[in-house]
Amino acid sequence: MLKKVFRFYIDSFSNMGKYPKRLALIIAIKLVIMFGILKVFFFQDYLSERYDTDKQKSEHVINQLTNP
Repeated sequence: MLKKVFRFYIDSFSNMGKYPKRLALIIAIKLVIMFGILKVFFFQDYLSERYDTDKQKSEHVINQLTNP
């Protein structure tokens, strides 16, 4: 099943024209920038930096969700 899906995408990509391939490349680059680079710099692991145990982390989350 997985092999069929992979083969479908490979065949589709190889039969594309010049402009759709460029568009797919631009989209792939943008996704790498958004999820790879921005995550590292802007979305730090807040809970792991401030709390040591899972219990402390869960209490903080519960307090933030239940208290206005």
